[in-house]
Amino acid sequence: MEHPIASLDQKPDVTAFFDAQSNTISYVIKDPASTSCAVIDAVMQFDYAAARLSFDTADQIIAFITERGLRLEWIIETHVHADHLSGAPYIQKKLGGKIGIGEHILTVQETFGKIFNAGTEFQRDGTQFDCLFTDNQVYNVGKMTCFAMHTPGHTPACMVHVIGDAVFTGDTLFMPDGGSARADFPGGDAGELFDSIERVLALPEEMRLFVCHDYGPNGRAIRWETTIGAQKKANIHVGEGASREEFVSMREARDATLGMPKLIIPSLQVNMRAGEVPKDKDGNMTLTVPIDAL
Repeated sequence: MEHPIASLDQKPDVTAFFDAQSNTISYVIKDPASTSCAVIDAVMQFDYAAARLSFDTADQIIAFITERGLRLEWIIETHVHADHLSGAPYIQKKLGGKIGIGEHILTVQETFGKIFNAGTEFQRDGTQFDCLFTDNQVYNVGKMTCFAMHTPGHTPACMVHVIGDAVFTGDTLFMPDGGSARADFPGGDAGELFDSIERVLALPEEMRLFVCHDYGPNGRAIRWETTIGAQKKANIHVGEGASREEFVSMREARDATLGMPKLIIPSLQVNMRAGEVPKDKDGNMTLTVPIDAL
């Protein structure tokens, strides 16, 4: 299906917030014609050794929105992240807004519900979220036209969000010198990731593109903004006409060398619940550590 095209004349104000623990970039996206805004990929910090939560980045986002008198409409997750815990419910409790993720969260919940032995109390129907985006679904942030694109490959539920002339890729693409994300988690598929990337790169070349992670390859400073055109020309994994077969071979060989993200165990349990930490029968926040299951 062809994707709708958001107006290139709509240029949202984009402010980035960098979390050094997970190299994640969260965003506040403001409609320049109103006080409406959205947040994408909010982070909650977690000290694994101390089993302690904190909200440094989320508090910065809340302060930014509050000080400017903005109205938060959406808190969007591009996918179920495996490297950081979501700060979405924490922000929602302070500022409101609807928490949204792709409709294929149901597949992710079913997969990881079994791995973490979540039990029947864990609903696998996406009801923890306020909105389950479908492919090509059009929505609004203030007066801006936005749409969601289903981009599986890294995970089954990945979605890229296009808000005006700004494209938020989640883990589908990194900066041009960073390439692409791994595709070896349960439900991932390198071929699907290539197809998803090609779909994103069919957007107009002048569109701004914002990534969810950056690791500063070769020691450069952290960056998060590029363009569709720059990705088509220079992305080290898919630029200048790389074939699907070449990409799949490269991606699978590279993924085989990668260790698991440090926070994958807590992240998956929390993020498949829309950022809520699971609780035991006494109401205490508790995480499960499955052995040899990932």
